[in-house]
Amino acid sequence: MSTESSGFGAGLSRRRFVQGLAVGGAVAGLGLWSKPSWALKSPGQTEVLSGTDFRLTIGETPMNFTGNTRTAITVNGSIPAPILRWREGDTVNLYVSNALPPNSIHGHDTSIHWHGILLPPNMDGVPGISFDGIRRGETYHYRFDVRQGGTYWYHSHSAFQEQAGLYGSIIIDPLEPEPFSYDRDYVVMLSDWTDLDPAALFARLKKMSGYDNYYKRTVGDFFRDVRTDGLDATIEDRKAWGRMRMTPTDMSDVNAHTYTYLMNGTSALGNWTGLFRSGEKVRLRFINGSAMTYFDVRIPGLKMTVVAADGQYVHPVTVDEFRIAVAETFDVIVEPSGQDAFTIFAQDMGRTGYVNGTLAVREGLRAPVPAVDPRPIMTMADMGHGGMGGGHDMSSMSGASMAGMDHGATTAKPAAQDMSGMDHSGHDMSAMQGGASMAGMDHGAGGMQAHPAGEAGNPLVDMQTMTPVPKLNDPGMGLMDNGRKVLSYAMLKSAFADPDGRDPSRDIELHLTGHMEKFAWSFDGRKMSDAEPIRLNYGERMRIVLVNDTMMTHPIHLHGMWSDLEDEQGNFLVRKHTIDMPPGSKRSYRVRADALGSWAYHCHLLYHMEAGMMRQVTVEE
Repeated sequence: MSTESSGFGAGLSRRRFVQGLAVGGAVAGLGLWSKPSWALKSPGQTEVLSGTDFRLTIGETPMNFTGNTRTAITVNGSIPAPILRWREGDTVNLYVSNALPPNSIHGHDTSIHWHGILLPPNMDGVPGISFDGIRRGETYHYRFDVRQGGTYWYHSHSAFQEQAGLYGSIIIDPLEPEPFSYDRDYVVMLSDWTDLDPAALFARLKKMSGYDNYYKRTVGDFFRDVRTDGLDATIEDRKAWGRMRMTPTDMSDVNAHTYTYLMNGTSALGNWTGLFRSGEKVRLRFINGSAMTYFDVRIPGLKMTVVAADGQYVHPVTVDEFRIAVAETFDVIVEPSGQDAFTIFAQDMGRTGYVNGTLAVREGLRAPVPAVDPRPIMTMADMGHGGMGGGHDMSSMSGASMAGMDHGATTAKPAAQDMSGMDHSGHDMSAMQGGASMAGMDHGAGGMQAHPAGEAGNPLVDMQTMTPVPKLNDPGMGLMDNGRKVLSYAMLKSAFADPDGRDPSRDIELHLTGHMEKFAWSFDGRKMSDAEPIRLNYGERMRIVLVNDTMMTHPIHLHGMWSDLEDEQGNFLVRKHTIDMPPGSKRSYRVRADALGSWAYHCHLLYHMEAGMMRQVTVEE
């Protein structure tokens, strides 16, 4: 397919066009670029590069998404970067040139990682693990065989360049016919933009991690909860959160108070539009290319049939809404009819803002935009502290103050018992009878979660989950019982059997850990610089078990290999490249170690990864 450029559509005045770009467009040289209106099978495509040879230039371009012009990192001068269209079975050559200026605030070296693509480790694009990076003035030749089909994306793995605009989509045409049909094919790339220097934003998070959390509970909320839950329960709940120095409204570290949300490189005012004719089937390839934002997506008036997740076919499932974690992709089919325009609505998980676009029969149309949903309030159960709420004052138990620690239906052990190794950072354990240590306590036999030694007494771990559950049927905080049918992981079933078929030969359990106030994030209480690589044996089939000990949601991505998520009985459920981990969850997935070399393994929240939630995985013969 050749490169196409869009002009002004019918019904879209130049004045309105400029207004849209004032908060959602690019400033390049002498004038404004055309508004994006992308499709793979429709006119108006900004840029699609197809074939086997690609030349991509990484540089800086002035951009204006908020009324203020800022310098962004771009590929071939655009945000998002060009759509790359490959064919399964081809060998692609990508010549990536670093044209960053000497005075760039975004660093001198750069890189591109091909997210979810199976390839040799030196083509994976992670500086310090798989290659040295691309220095200013140099060109790196990526060359690999395309061994899969579907919807994927690419982004920088250097410093904070992904936040500054270096991301784009990949469409791979499969060798075999797809198990569904459609008439039009659109990419819907969701992302977040900040006018701040991303390095300055990271520094702010380290100093004031709660800067964007404007929605702390008020006195009015207290009296409302008293009417609903009773005075004693409300007081105990507030005491529990206070002891943990946390707030149940802290859904995300950065939100719309800092971010402007984009759809295909334009803000809501820019109104990205995908065209359709009534009765057509339209494929929408949703990609979350954000640095830190989870989106809840729906199209009021239309059902969405999910046909692929992370590039892999699933048995079709029809929903009203889905949550898309950072780095995930979902392909859906919609059949618009009965009206001329439909709103594609993507609100952030914390309900602080949104971005929207339009499916329409012609340019210039809009449909009503729904109000943002009420903000969700987390409970102790959401954080894996079970039915007792985790915040109940258990000081009457042998004199121990165990606030914030839930023991579910288990029987508490005598306070005099040695509990060394189990860290309860952030919980007042000082009144434990006889000064008993809780480190090393394995609650497994009593239904409680054991924790790694690295969490014990760790000043960078502020909480632990005691009764984690898979939560595969839970669509996410704020989405349960909202009156709409919302996608959950339990609904996703790969359209193929377990591609390996073997039972895992061993399990590796890893805990997602962190400290909210200090903005420190890690696996097992150790940031990457302090941890040894995770070593896998070439060809083995093993199981990774993740336990989320934090109150944040983390999308976990293993490079170079598939992650085959299991259901609650240990059966193969769905193949993915990014596994979302809600607070208080425990999920397992199988991995076939079929890719020799060193690979990155990390939380895909950019600032969590930079703060330490990353490991190196080495596959050895």
